[in-house]
Amino acid sequence: MESRAKVFGHGAHPILIVFPLGLLATAVIFDAIYLIWGNTTFAVVAYWMIVAGIIGGFVAAVPGWIDWFAIAQGTRAKSVGLLHGAGNVVVLLLFMASWYLRRDAPERPEMIEHVLSFAGAGLSLLTGWLGGELVERLGVAVHPGAHLDAPNSLSGRPASEKAARKI
Repeated sequence: MESRAKVFGHGAHPILIVFPLGLLATAVIFDAIYLIWGNTTFAVVAYWMIVAGIIGGFVAAVPGWIDWFAIAQGTRAKSVGLLHGAGNVVVLLLFMASWYLRRDAPERPEMIEHVLSFAGAGLSLLTGWLGGELVERLGVAVHPGAHLDAPNSLSGRPASEKAARKI
């Protein structure tokens, strides 16, 4: 199933998810550094990374939602996509709760804020795997006829066309 929301011929959702995923994962790493060494700069940076990650998560969700609606009803991909999307909503809610509780003193987060962000990161491992399952196993956001010698997506030619080999 080809993606319905594209950027330069590629599915927008897989392109955009790297930003919130990276920002939220790095926030958790900075939280861990803060817990180990107590340097408040790491806690403040984690706070702002959570803000940026939440915003990025909402941006990435839009093309993901568009693609999910295009998946045929009654398929395994539709149910896996629902779990993937709903799970990522929970991930964002966990990080939003962590952010909200930190807002008055981002330099001194309490343990509950860390637990919430660590739980969000843990759940994102599962939802990321589900996203991989959608693309790699179920073919969501994959061009029909895609193969190892398919022409460049900017060429305007279908993926099923055999590219000329250069020797």
